[in-house]
Amino acid sequence: QVHLVESGGGLVQAGDSLTLTCTATGRTFSNYLVAWFRQAPGKEREFVSAIDQSGSIKSFGGAVTGRFTISRDNAKNTVFLQMNGLKPEDTAAYYCAAREQRYDSSYAFQLTYGDWGQGTQVTVSS
Repeated sequence: QVHLVESGGGLVQAGDSLTLTCTATGRTFSNYLVAWFRQAPGKEREFVSAIDQSGSIKSFGGAVTGRFTISRDNAKNTVFLQMNGLKPEDTAAYYCAAREQRYDSSYAFQLTYGDWGQGTQVTVSS
């Protein structure tokens, strides 16, 4: 099990950039694939991005492709979500999640992740 803490959320204006950080403690972080999900009020939680254990494979949800990037620093047990060109529809609580399962076609399914952070709020004003 790995303990995850998100940080970096806040209130920004449309077009601004923001970087979220997911910091892990516990078991060997480099063994975990890490993903970001988000949930807006009244909506289902949706996949945002994932990065495999080595950082070489990255995936993005359709709503953020081309605007968000993901990276990791295994030496510092952190994953970063760089969000550019933010839109009001990006407003949500953002969660990082981790699993030891290797990268495969299930990376976007939240039920495959056993460890979750508490979330950080991102609010984008128009």
